[in-house]
Amino acid sequence: MTENLTTDAAASSARLADPGDAAGAAPALDALDALEAEAIHVIREVVAEFERPVLLFSGGKDSVVVLHLATKAFWPAKVPFPVLHVDTGHNFPEVLRFRDETVARLGIRLEVASVQDYLDDGRLQERADGTRNPLQTQPLLDAIAAGRHDAVFGGARRDEDKARAKERIISLRDEFGQWDPRNQRPELWTLYNGRHTVGQHVRAFPISNWTELDVWRYIEREGIALPPLYFAHERDVYARDGMWLAVSDVSAPRAGEAVERRTVRYRTVGDLSCTGAVVSEAATVSDIVREVAASTLTERGATRADDRLSEAAMEDRKKDGYF
Repeated sequence: MTENLTTDAAASSARLADPGDAAGAAPALDALDALEAEAIHVIREVVAEFERPVLLFSGGKDSVVVLHLATKAFWPAKVPFPVLHVDTGHNFPEVLRFRDETVARLGIRLEVASVQDYLDDGRLQERADGTRNPLQTQPLLDAIAAGRHDAVFGGARRDEDKARAKERIISLRDEFGQWDPRNQRPELWTLYNGRHTVGQHVRAFPISNWTELDVWRYIEREGIALPPLYFAHERDVYARDGMWLAVSDVSAPRAGEAVERRTVRYRTVGDLSCTGAVVSEAATVSDIVREVAASTLTERGATRADDRLSEAAMEDRKKDGYF
């Protein structure tokens, strides 16, 4: 992996720094080159401007791509900031294993905020619907405050959801960690405004302009490793609200919901209790690229029950301080 990353970083630098041919023409960047250059620029700008950045890292594909970009941005030095995971206690075990293996391989410090700790001491209470995804907000905000993090990298993209489409690449959060969609700063000519007062912080989204297909094409090009649940595998699932939910300790079928053994994969990584699988035979990244290119549903719209709580479910959570 280290050898591959060295080669990737060298190739990336060559693409971005080549002065052009003898006639002085600038090298042509393809779409992925341009997106990569923009993301690396954002990451470097944030690290240069802020004192204590941190990267939200769930082990999902988008946060994996952002971490890969950060690794390339500072190679051969290590990533100069820690990663933070809000552990709900309902995470997929294979994703947690991947998270731990990744930070160990890269030598990055991992900070974990545990929703279970908040439930155990009464600061939070379980929801009636059993999902813990909306409960992540307070542990996240407390972890940001405890770490004195003034910039938080995230892997959100504008194509995922209407609320995320309203975000700027550098998005201000107030003293309570809240987001005001009416108080967005202009980002003309790729100039980013990171000014903030004591207690405020920003969320930075380096891959905001990427699509799901861009992410998968980049994963294919860079040979980025991912948790195995992104690829087709057999799993016991049951149908609910148009989604296939996995049978587990935290998600069980109700009366009348039959368990079936199906070949599925996951397009996004959330909690076991609210993330649905899609029936798929896509066992390789190339297969997934073709599948995503033909899809007519966004990944969250197709597989996330927490986004179906209301028409404005994501925006309501973001206003409270959610990712």
